[in-house]
Amino acid sequence: MHRKLLTIALAATLAATTGCKPDEAAEAASAPVAPAAAVTDAVTDVVDHSSPAGDAKDFDIKAFAGTYAGMLPCADCAGIDTTIAFTPEGSYTLSETYQDADKSSFLSKGSWSVRGDGKAIQLDPEEKDEYDRAFTIASPTELLALDQQGKPIAGTIEYRLKRK
Repeated sequence: MHRKLLTIALAATLAATTGCKPDEAAEAASAPVAPAAAVTDAVTDVVDHSSPAGDAKDFDIKAFAGTYAGMLPCADCAGIDTTIAFTPEGSYTLSETYQDADKSSFLSKGSWSVRGDGKAIQLDPEEKDEYDRAFTIASPTELLALDQQGKPIAGTIEYRLKRK
């Protein structure tokens, strides 16, 4: 009895798979093959190659990318040695060393983007417990830190990072 059921199941499986193969082959043969150039064009139309620049079409990502450094003010220490390295692909590394007794150091990584007007940079850290930061592009070689609302910081103290 088990032998008959096994033979019937095997025959049914063989018939089912044999019946499907000609249809799949016919579908594959009838599907048009796109030329390689058309596939490449379709992919490049979808991918935004200027990702960090966003809507700022004239922003030169490669010219901007690099390292900016300086000492930013600190409320309870002599200052914060700050270095930000921007990549053209849209990532950054931020290093901060507090000039306190312990010389506390912090490292943050994430992605950066240009605000729509092309005059400010937004940092989006990987760690979501860190707050986003923003900088105005004061010149091709200088960034000015903005407050947590993205507004200029009032006062006479320098919040400036210079290109290295």
